[in-house]
Formats: sequence, C-alpha cells, structure tokens
Amino acid sequence: MIIRRCGIVFVALFAVFAGITQVAAAALDGPTVYAQRCAACHDNATDRTPPLAILRAKAPEEIVAALTSGSMQTQANGLAPEEVRNVAEFLTARRSGEAAAGPRPNPCSKSAAPFAPKAVAWNGWGVDVENTRYQPNPGIQPADLSRLKVKWAFAFYGQSAYGQPTVVGDRVFVTHTTGRVDALDAQTGCERWTFAADGAVRTAVNVAALNAKPGAKKTRYAAFFGSFNAVAYAVDAETGQELWHTKIDAHAVARLTGGPAYYNGVIYFPVSSHEEVAAAAEKYSCCTFRGAVVALDAATGKVIWKAHGIPIEAKPTKISTTGTQLFGPAGGAIWSSPTIDTKRGLIYAATGNSYTDVDTQGGNDSIVAFDLKTGKRVWANQVTPKDSFVLGCPNGKQSKGNCPESAGPDFDFGSSPVLRTLPNGKQIILAGQKSGMMYGLDPDNKGELLWQTRVGKGSALGGIEWGFSADLHNAYVPVSDFIAPQGTPGLYALQLDTGSVTWQVPTPPTACSWSGGRCIRGQSAASTVIPGVVFSGALDGHLRAYSTKDGAILWDYDTAAALETVNGGRVEGGSIDATGVTIANGTIYVASGYGSWGKAGKLLIALSVEGK
Repeated sequence: MIIRRCGIVFVALFAVFAGITQVAAAALDGPTVYAQRCAACHDNATDRTPPLAILRAKAPEEIVAALTSGSMQTQANGLAPEEVRNVAEFLTARRSGEAAAGPRPNPCSKSAAPFAPKAVAWNGWGVDVENTRYQPNPGIQPADLSRLKVKWAFAFYGQSAYGQPTVVGDRVFVTHTTGRVDALDAQTGCERWTFAADGAVRTAVNVAALNAKPGAKKTRYAAFFGSFNAVAYAVDAETGQELWHTKIDAHAVARLTGGPAYYNGVIYFPVSSHEEVAAAAEKYSCCTFRGAVVALDAATGKVIWKAHGIPIEAKPTKISTTGTQLFGPAGGAIWSSPTIDTKRGLIYAATGNSYTDVDTQGGNDSIVAFDLKTGKRVWANQVTPKDSFVLGCPNGKQSKGNCPESAGPDFDFGSSPVLRTLPNGKQIILAGQKSGMMYGLDPDNKGELLWQTRVGKGSALGGIEWGFSADLHNAYVPVSDFIAPQGTPGLYALQLDTGSVTWQVPTPPTACSWSGGRCIRGQSAASTVIPGVVFSGALDGHLRAYSTKDGAILWDYDTAAALETVNGGRVEGGSIDATGVTIANGTIYVASGYGSWGKAGKLLIALSVEGK
C-alpha cells in the first residue's frame, strides 16, 4: 500500500534514509536532523511525499508518535529520543506539550435522555452491513440543497480531520489522530463523553446492542473502534466507560484502519499494517505481516476466530543484498471495512498488495470470502497476482535491500466491497481498485467476474481509492487520478448489472480557497448517495452534490473556509479525502482537512436545512 493510507502524514519522513547510523554522543539539533535526513524529500515534495507545509501544520506530539510508535518507528531506529523531539519541535515551531490554539473541552451543560438508537442512523463505515453507503431515508431532498446551512462546526483534536463520523440516536461519534474518541450531541456538537485510546484512531465507530444480562432493566449499547496499535475497543455508548479491549494482532507494525462490522453478536475487525513502509529500511527483515479479519465476541472481546487472506505463514526465503534474512509471503493488508453477506453466511474483505516476490496463493489484490462462523477462506478472486511493492524502491527496481525482483504497480484495493441486489433478484459484489478498474463479481459462483469497467488511469494513489456508493440502479465511483499521467479525476455512474457508464463528470477546475500547500484536483474520498443525489468530496476542499440521473452538479460547498466552532474558535477546513459524508435525520456531516495530499484542516461540519 502507499504512504497516504498510514493516516499520520509524517510517515514519509526518513523513508529514504534507511541506513541510519549510530547516534553520536551529542544529540543533533532539529535543523541538523532535518537537513541531513529530511530536506531532500520534503523541500521539493512530489507525488507521495508530504510537503514541508503539511509537516509544519502538525503538533510535535504527532510527529514524535509517528517516529516512536507509529508508521516510522522502524526508520527511526538509532535516533535518540532527544533528536526525535528536536526535529519535531523544529518542524512545528512549538515545544512538546505547549498548548496550541484550537480545540478546548466543550462538555454538554445539560443532561441527555438515555441513549437509544433511532429508526434512521449512519452506523459504521457503509451505513449497512452490505457497505452500500446508500441512505434511503436521509431527511432531506434534492430541493433542499440550496437551503443547506451550517448547523454547527466542531474542531478535531490534533492537527487534521480524521475518521468518518458515525450517527446513532442523538450522538455523533468522532475519532482523532490523538487517540481521542468523542460522543457529540447531534443537535449542538457539545461533548457527551470522551475516551482516550492507546494510539491514533481512524476507524469508523460501530454501535450495537449487547446481550442483556438476566434481570437487566435496559439494553446496553457498545461503541466499537480500533487503534493504530491493533487494539480493538468496546465502550459504553452512553457513558464512554470502557467495556473491554483486545490486542488482536501482535505484529509490531499491525494497525486497524477499516471500520469494524457487526452481525449477530459478533464484531469483525479488519487488520492492516505499514510493513511496506518499515521495509524501506534496507536491513529490515522483510516481511512477515499478513492481512486478517478477526471475529470477536461483542460482549466480552474474546477472539472467536482469526483468518488471513494469505493462507500460509511467512517462511525464510533468501538473504537480501544487505545480508538480512528475508521472508514471505506477506502483505494483503485489509484497509477497509469488511462486508457481510447474511444470505450466504460469508464476510467479504478486499486485500492490499504483496510485500514480497513470494506467491500469496490469491491473497493479495483480491476479494476474499470467509465463512462468518468459522473464518474458513471459502474463495478468493485475485485480479493482480504479482503486485509486489514496498517503499523506497526507485522506479520499482530491485536495487537494494527489500526491493522485490519484480515490482508491481501498487494497485491494491483500498475500498470496501459492496453487495447489491439487482432488479431480477440476483446479487452482485462490486469492487473498486486503485488501478482505476471497477469489477462486478458473482457471489453465487465463488466471485467469478461478471464485468469490469475502467473509469480511471490508475496509480499508487488511485484510481479508485477509498470507496464508492451504490443505490438500486448505479454505483457512484469517485476517481482520484491526481498523480496518474493523463488521469481522469471525477465522478462516474455505472449500471450495476452491466458496468456500463451511465454518466461521467470531471472534477471541476476550481481554485482552492487556501494559499500555500497543494491545490489538487481529484476525488479520492468515498462517495455517499441518497435518493436523487450523490455527494462526493474533493481534494480541493469542495463538497459537491450531483444528480443521480445525469451527473449535473446541483450544489457546491467549500468546506475549507474557516468557521466558528463550538470547541475551538475560528478554524479552517481543508482537503476532503478518505472518508465520505454521513447523513441521518436531516443532517449532513462532513470531515474537512485530511491533508496528506492537499491542505490539512480540522473541521467537522454539520449541515441541515436552514441550519436547524
């Protein structure tokens, strides 16, 4: 997979300086560390490397975390703690622990009614177990778009927008780069409770009722999410009290990014990693991680089963050019929320690229079906067999260290599969790949290919990046393509049964409202659809509403402009990336400022008719 999906933008730092020498007796100061190890990439940032302006927008604690317990811990081996702190403080122009202007606690002043779900919600990543991202009862209509106004705005803690909000009952559940998880009041945006996880949290929160104990007077609801340290959590949805936590993968670079899926008393977590980033260190012993789905008892957190897309464990293979023992197969990270097929008793996961040259037996760049009860791998449809990729291999050449002998294009799946029922009653699995290809697969015939349609040129940053939506007729597919040569960024509507393109609309060449940083065209974020309207955010910070009939742009809102927030004064948004909007009970929620490739910001915006 690629740097952007590792969440913390700083993951590219030191990536090309894999051969870190022993630290001298006197610690290097921040400017020296930056000049020696960072400037070559970040002063003239291209493609995947975040520019210096984005790093400067971070808090020093975020940079320190990336180097010590996050994506760059392998590359930072050998740096003294003081040197890590020095470069973090140099980049951010702020001392560690120094308060930054912005979010402040905003607890609700009035007590709330007991927590209870409403008939309409946006629960988890895809609103339903099929991950359709289709809200049939949104509480707004196409005619209401011109009257949408800000209901309230909330400032993310940390320095950028992060997870996709979940809306259940009168609560909006929000996750942060800092590891903070909040339950906000849906009407006002004040904080009902706050929870501190052990590391950054970007998974969508999933809320479900727990099995009631005999004699219980009311149903208890749990909110489930996971951290970058591969820890799954359940907390009381009403109070934020921890119910349990479970470490579900012991690999040093395993992490949880995709939202958990709930069904029939079991919570299913996908497991991803950043080992392809760690492998940029030439002497790193690459690679042993395998993507997985883990089934946990929702009431206790006990592991029921754990299943890997790559069915065999890594074994020693050869010695690298630096004299390090190599392993394989590895990879197949599962970055996105899995999809549940209640009819067939299966759960579908989309897997990432391979990290080595060793055959993964169908486990990378695949849609994999597991048995819901046992975790047995039932079938796998692999679309790009030899997609071997790790960071730090110039032009994919096998020139050093862990670089594969035959490098792939990094065309893995970053978006969830979608299960849809056609007008004739048959069902279809939809899958979008970073190659720019959409696939229709047959769930009744082991995922056999029904159709495929190219909608983008594709690249390591998409193609189809984070997700798409599907109503009863079409799939609505955002295309990134912002670094693809002669790319075709925009939004595409495809017929579910044939994959034929119904309409396509290029990303408008709108000027970004910010100065400095990157102003990029491209639609990487997941789309969301309601009857008659599909919403798609772009890297230029604009959220646009398109007619599902012909793609006409019905409404355009710049989310990057500064707003007065309920918890942090006047705050700017930025690029819309990764997450899509969520809609429930007449309110649209959009996270603005996921700034890996555009502008970082930290706005969560609630929009409703006349702001009511």
